[in-house]
Amino acid sequence: MPIQISLPSALATQTNGQRKLQADGATVGEVLDHLVAQYPSVGPRLRDEQGALYPFVTVYLNDEDIRFAGGFAAPVADRDELVIVPAVAGG
Repeated sequence: MPIQISLPSALATQTNGQRKLQADGATVGEVLDHLVAQYPSVGPRLRDEQGALYPFVTVYLNDEDIRFAGGFAAPVADRDELVIVPAVAGG
């Protein structure tokens, strides 16, 4: 089942400018794995070498932070949406 993924413009540079994508999976982790399989350069911007989500990256599943919804094991359903938000610094 395809899950909608929304990316900020900073990550869209890794997906040929696409900010709205779809990926398959039964869990958040599977959906992100499918996304990274399609766009390998996205992976190092989301996860560390051990596969953990960077602390400065937040993933929302239908407006809920996945850290409070089961993490990568959180189940997804048809029409769910993942929104990936990396922290932005500067000034």
